[in-house]
Amino acid sequence: MSKLILVVDDERGVRDALKDILSDYGYQVECATNGREGLQKIQELNPAVVLLDIRMPEMDGIAVLEIINRTGQQVPIILMTAYGSTQTTIEAMKLGAFDYLTKPLQINELVSVLRKAVEVKQLIDNQVGDTNGRQQELEGDVMIGMSPAMQNVYKTIGRVANSNASVLIRGESGTGKELVAKAIHYHSVRKDRPFVKINCASIPESLLESELFGYEKGAFTGATTSKPGKFELAHRGTLFLDEIAEMKASLQAKLLRVLQEREIERVGGTETIKIDVRIISATNQELEKCIEEGTFREDLYYRLNVVEITLPPLRERKEDIPALVQHIISYSNREYKKHVQGVAEDAMKMLMAYNWPGNIRELKNVCERAVLMSTGPLITPADLPRNLQKSSRQFGWLSDLAGSSFKEIMAEVEREVIIRALEENNWNRSAAAQALKMNRSSLYAKMKELGIIE
Repeated sequence: MSKLILVVDDERGVRDALKDILSDYGYQVECATNGREGLQKIQELNPAVVLLDIRMPEMDGIAVLEIINRTGQQVPIILMTAYGSTQTTIEAMKLGAFDYLTKPLQINELVSVLRKAVEVKQLIDNQVGDTNGRQQELEGDVMIGMSPAMQNVYKTIGRVANSNASVLIRGESGTGKELVAKAIHYHSVRKDRPFVKINCASIPESLLESELFGYEKGAFTGATTSKPGKFELAHRGTLFLDEIAEMKASLQAKLLRVLQEREIERVGGTETIKIDVRIISATNQELEKCIEEGTFREDLYYRLNVVEITLPPLRERKEDIPALVQHIISYSNREYKKHVQGVAEDAMKMLMAYNWPGNIRELKNVCERAVLMSTGPLITPADLPRNLQKSSRQFGWLSDLAGSSFKEIMAEVEREVIIRALEENNWNRSAAAQALKMNRSSLYAKMKELGIIE
């Protein structure tokens, strides 16, 4: 595990003091004298954590943090300043700072925060393994993101991984709940044991019991041999129950008994089998509402929900999109033998403006398609789906008008209305003018005025 700390501060005394102190705690320390040098060393050294001063000449810490966000660099940033203020703190945390410390630094506090940040960096760097411990980088199965919401997820994983506590992962479809379950397992003492998963929604009710608990020969028609269930296969490891809210009430009662007694019986069998399994479950439904409606047992809910992790939808962590996109591009290049280097600025604006109802799963689909469609080194707007382009035109351009004058805003509104009318009429100016209830010459003059044509 890397314990390299990069200190970015324009005061030599601060740099030297931190280097001496942190070296005594077993950290390797590198220093940068300003923001630009800090950005360069982040790229070169891939430090575990960056201690970044806010007040620096030329480029302050907030500007450095903004650039790190845009480039998608995955590193926890701890900001330092002697001029603490509520506004600065809010701005820093909005930009994804891991933490915020006020000078003079308290050594115990600094070391505690550093230790947590290093654990988060380890979670980011470690590729999630499969049941044999093999890394799955080639499948693209890693957690990406340094937004405050994702940092909270990493911290919770770090706190609970080594316990045997049951974990309930909540979040919309496509947010990466299985990745979190894998991360918990592969950072736990059970990491060398099986990680077994089952989707409760994809297996018919009549078969789910035998899939979970196994069956004996002759238990039902077609049971010509005995077969162990998922619980037995996950012995001393982790069992991931996805879509847990879809489990029927009769089976919920049997699952509750297993969690209480730590033993199972195969379907058609009489022998009890002791099991040692950690349970991680996931759902995209409101279990509290299911309890009220009588479709989910309240006692089972409390058994499963010892620790809860809620994954944010992608629309609430858009600052992570550049890093996610770059990761998907790298994966897609290997998968499809392409050589796409990145995303053009106007295409990235579209990706950032879209609300991603399908979350990361939808983003992955869009980016893989764009890599396949791209004919150049960069993904352009033309490589993106039409619905995404339309959504961007409807909403994305509004965020670029902050601070503009009323005249500038109205000009942009006119431009968007005209472009949309032209596109809906296949750029036939006469038809577009008719749709806009204006004559063709007036439309032509307005197009020239707004820069739509030269």
